[in-house]
Amino acid sequence: MATIKTRYLGDLRTEMTHLQSGSVVLTDAPTDNNGKGEAFSPTDLVAGALGSCMLTIMGIAARTHGFSIDGTTLEITKIMSSEPRRIGEIVINVNIPHDHDAKTRLIIERAAATCPVEHSLHPDIKRTVTFNYSK
Repeated sequence: MATIKTRYLGDLRTEMTHLQSGSVVLTDAPTDNNGKGEAFSPTDLVAGALGSCMLTIMGIAARTHGFSIDGTTLEITKIMSSEPRRIGEIVINVNIPHDHDAKTRLIIERAAATCPVEHSLHPDIKRTVTFNYSK
């Protein structure tokens, strides 16, 4: 059974509908690739999916081990390469508003590295992840 239905709306825009929930996401081609850049591009969604996946797995680890990552934010930068045009690097700054001990930090950082999107990306895509803990 399908998970997502995607429809081309014209003018380099698509509409994706998550069939179970009915949630809708629009995509636009980016301005550097003939688009308007008025919505996420498909490659933005790849970078965003990596970040969301990392946070989800970190949240599962936090719940399992009895600590909090509530309020954690990510700043994600997608860097494109050419020939072929593709994602060359995804830079993620993880901002955790808690000061965890070394053992908890290790749990968090290992959890982030085990997300399914991370394991689904081509190995040629460079990933640069920095963890910042507040005191």
